[in-house]
Amino acid sequence: MSEIVVDGESLPFVEGQTVAAALVAAGRVAWRTTRIGNRSRGVFCGIGVCFDCLVTIDGADGQRACLVPARPGMTVTTGEDDDE
Repeated sequence: MSEIVVDGESLPFVEGQTVAAALVAAGRVAWRTTRIGNRSRGVFCGIGVCFDCLVTIDGADGQRACLVPARPGMTVTTGEDDDE
């Protein structure tokens, strides 16, 4: 099984999974919060229409985790960035 690195920890994934699917499979259903109200967010639509699942992938922020296929060695940082 391959792994991605999420917030400094190795996380296994199955080939063909998106980053969001790998997070949910590992039990992480929320990984950022809203700017107003500090409400938890994770996968909502799962098809890239909303922006609830935003993460930083290999230094590129604002990536929708539900659209990006997981790749071995990929580095993912979760949490809300003040610039978003």
